[in-house]
Amino acid sequence: MTSLRSHTDRRSVSKRAAALLFCAVVVGMPAHNRAYQQYGVQVGSKTIKLKWNRMPVQYYIENVGISGITASQLQATVDASFTTWHNVATAAVSAQDAGFTTARPTQDDGLSVIGFLSDPQEPSVLGSTDWLINDTTGEIVESDIFFNSAPSIPWSVSAGGTSGRFDLQSIATHEIGHFWGLGHSALGETEQVSGGRRVIAKGAVMFPIAYSPGNITDRTLQPDDIAGISDLYPSGGFSSLTGSVTGTITKNGQGVFGAHVVAFSPTSGVLVGNFTQDATGAFTIAGLAPGPVILRVEPVDDADLDSFFDDPSKVDVNFKIAYYGRFAIVPPGGNAGQIQIQVTAK
Repeated sequence: MTSLRSHTDRRSVSKRAAALLFCAVVVGMPAHNRAYQQYGVQVGSKTIKLKWNRMPVQYYIENVGISGITASQLQATVDASFTTWHNVATAAVSAQDAGFTTARPTQDDGLSVIGFLSDPQEPSVLGSTDWLINDTTGEIVESDIFFNSAPSIPWSVSAGGTSGRFDLQSIATHEIGHFWGLGHSALGETEQVSGGRRVIAKGAVMFPIAYSPGNITDRTLQPDDIAGISDLYPSGGFSSLTGSVTGTITKNGQGVFGAHVVAFSPTSGVLVGNFTQDATGAFTIAGLAPGPVILRVEPVDDADLDSFFDDPSKVDVNFKIAYYGRFAIVPPGGNAGQIQIQVTAK
């Protein structure tokens, strides 16, 4: 969901890209790597990545608790989640806790505020992240996060998690990924159940569907998340030590929009992926370890399409899984070359 609110010299882009759904038991955790989206803003003829340009970024904690969780506990939990992202050695991100505030999340006030808001009309939304951006540079100038404090959503800050309650640190770690400018990963497997989807397996904190209450797995970043933040804010030689693959996905001679393209390394067992995001079916998969990869193309069918795309009506899911017919060889700091993969309708 996207809404625009005009300002004198900047535009506020509000995306409920951070919406997480209720989910159930996870039965497996495959090793995955980058399959995330990054947001962008159109500046002239170019699309510029949405990101913070100045570090450290200051954030504030709303000085309001909820039943069973004090404002101080909220602060400690959010700080721990930021530290998780700070500890990625190949990413240059830094944020600073500026203390408590009486300001509320979602207000365009120049402060990045994190707190609780009750949204009983959206019982499947655990948290949401908004950005205020400079629409001439793509720079994020403010980002607010709220956690849904509706009575139907029970929260926990227990070190080991609490049965029947959602782990606040896990959800905060996901939302802070959006805070930095990351979108959702499509590396996960779900099944349709009454009232939504149930997670069977997922390989990224940034997958749009949350684990079941009591699960604390998403306090820890996976290779997917690490590659995503490193690609957006590279540090420690990340760009020169990893490579990429580019190409196009077509069906009946036309580009496929919204296809999920995944690179599998037979050496490490790691999956790395991305999406085709224009009418030509073009894709780029970055953050790949050097060496051979197997390329697989699949429709996006393990989460609601609007978790990944502003206009789901453009997304083509009517095709069969397909593979590139040979290894693609990824060089360090370079590109494996243009890959063409044709898919057929189901």
